[in-house]
Amino acid sequence: EAIVLPPFVAIAVRPRPGVWEYVRVNVFELNVEQLSVSEYLGFKEELVDGKSNDHFLLELDFEPFNASFPRPTRSSSIGNGVQFLNRHLSSNMFRNKDCLEPLLDFLRVHTYKGHFDPEFVSHITMLQALMLNDRIRNISKLQSALVKAEDNLSKLAPDTLYSEFEYVLQGLGFERGWGDTAGRVLEMIHLLLDILQAPDPSTLETFLGRVPMVFNVVILSPHGFFGQANVLGLPDTGGQVVYILDQVRALENEMLLRIKKQGLDFTPRILIVTRLIPDAKGTTCNQRLERVSGTDYTHILRVPFRSEKGILRKWISRFDVWPFLETYAEDVASEIVAELQGYPDFIIGNYSDGNLVASLLSYKMGV
Repeated sequence: EAIVLPPFVAIAVRPRPGVWEYVRVNVFELNVEQLSVSEYLGFKEELVDGKSNDHFLLELDFEPFNASFPRPTRSSSIGNGVQFLNRHLSSNMFRNKDCLEPLLDFLRVHTYKGHFDPEFVSHITMLQALMLNDRIRNISKLQSALVKAEDNLSKLAPDTLYSEFEYVLQGLGFERGWGDTAGRVLEMIHLLLDILQAPDPSTLETFLGRVPMVFNVVILSPHGFFGQANVLGLPDTGGQVVYILDQVRALENEMLLRIKKQGLDFTPRILIVTRLIPDAKGTTCNQRLERVSGTDYTHILRVPFRSEKGILRKWISRFDVWPFLETYAEDVASEIVAELQGYPDFIIGNYSDGNLVASLLSYKMGV
């Protein structure tokens, strides 16, 4: 196979069955360089569409899933992946106590403010430990500290506020994310002691569900006119807008309640990310940032579509947005990090276009 794209000729050579080699010849300079598979495929892409420097060239990976990880075989497991994963993890912990080490590592490094990348953030904000501090370095120390904490807390009334025993727990190696009262902290300690003694999927799921993890949420809904007034009935704009606005109001209230019960005083952030439309037809869709009414910490963040010719000023149909979404995801990533001063903890996509952008962001940010 040969591909001619002056001044180069790329050639795929099959010297023997099952073996392929790829080279590129510069016909002007008469020099030859070897190509990797990816470089050769990129050369073919350039022949077809005139460019190969796109960050999002289509790549199909047919590699099988990790053979060491069991796969569900019963139809009843469909839709119950989290329970299946918890059963697998707790089974490993029960058979091999070394498998508890990742849980300890997670509790030790779990912090507030998320992950930072120097590509986006020029300064690092001080991270705050949520579960364990440096006094606890191994499983043995953890078990001992849990028993001592249990003994201290069992002497207190369940509604005793965390501030009254905070320094005792810190001295044992525990930080603020265990609960806001003695009763809630004691429940968490009992759950972890049970996991360390005899792990089971239900206890593991309950414990992990109470660990504070989600403070910053991003919701993607790129197409249509997304706003709070004068948008219903406009093209590609309907019940989805109402649904998301109702959803974020309830979500903010739930996050505030959970954060309080976890013993923390952090404020959550929710960003609804949609398209900024300069020709907004009398709506607020040309404003970069807009607070959602009825909330304190939820905003609509708008980012424009752009092409090589610049920013798209007018609305386009949801069926025509696809060529813009990959560049849009790159722009959205920078805007999100600038707004949150870090990465989100959770990303939600709506419709196929929103899910594509959410997937690209998840891959880029490691969320």
